[in-house]
Amino acid sequence: MKSLLEQLRPGLLDPQAGELADAVQWWTLSSLGIKDPFPVAVLGQGPPLLLLHGFDSSFLEYRRLAPLLAEHSQLIIPDLFGFGFSPRPARATYGPDAVMLHLEALLDNLPQSRPIAVIGASMGGSVAMELARRSPERVKSLLLLAPAGLSGRPMIVPPFLDRFGTWFLSRPSVRRGLCRQAFADPDSSVAAPEEQVASLHLQCPGWAEALAAFARSGGFAGHGLPLPNQPLHVIWGGQDRILSKSQKQAALSILPGFTETFEACGHLPHLDLPQRVADRCRTLLLNG
Repeated sequence: MKSLLEQLRPGLLDPQAGELADAVQWWTLSSLGIKDPFPVAVLGQGPPLLLLHGFDSSFLEYRRLAPLLAEHSQLIIPDLFGFGFSPRPARATYGPDAVMLHLEALLDNLPQSRPIAVIGASMGGSVAMELARRSPERVKSLLLLAPAGLSGRPMIVPPFLDRFGTWFLSRPSVRRGLCRQAFADPDSSVAAPEEQVASLHLQCPGWAEALAAFARSGGFAGHGLPLPNQPLHVIWGGQDRILSKSQKQAALSILPGFTETFEACGHLPHLDLPQRVADRCRTLLLNG
């Protein structure tokens, strides 16, 4: 995957995506039994901050937020296991447990031992919650951005439908539509650079097979409870067209009282309103 990302780097249309790609290190996590290295963007100095992307995305999702946060903290931005530009061994297991084992191995590889603040966007919000419960001594605080997968139960996708789902998600028109749907104002926010970043990782060998296996696992669902003990804050987008009203209401019913909604914001607050998210992050995670 390293060579693929290096090949794709010169063609990136978004300068911030290119700068974040330049910050990628390739970590060997030998405890996972996988010889190929994993991509981790590392930049900035200060208190450590782990950023977790959403479903079928990559570390490039944080291209607009990263330069704002790197002024005050050291950012650790991995690709979740089976997603982005991470290696996808043919015989590996893909699903929530594999995602968590990869993150725990990644934390073991960090040079500092102090607790780390965590930002999780969309499915990354569920991943952050699970990480906080599994490794309470390692996680200092949580900021969730339009979290998905906190409520409900895993829906295991049967073999035929999982393959159809990955084929459907690979269609250019579908990718374009989902990209536009994620922003509050797609007409002004979405152009070729955004569409490119949203689909770039589909060129990785094993993308369809790993995504289908993840679907067969049931994915992240019902990961909101029990609530972790760490300080927790949630930001919703007032114009979120990815999460349904019922999904958001179910999540709100299990979350603690202090959440807030950003207007003129869709499912990706860190892309729609990166400066505002950075300001809240510094207040809630880095100065707390």
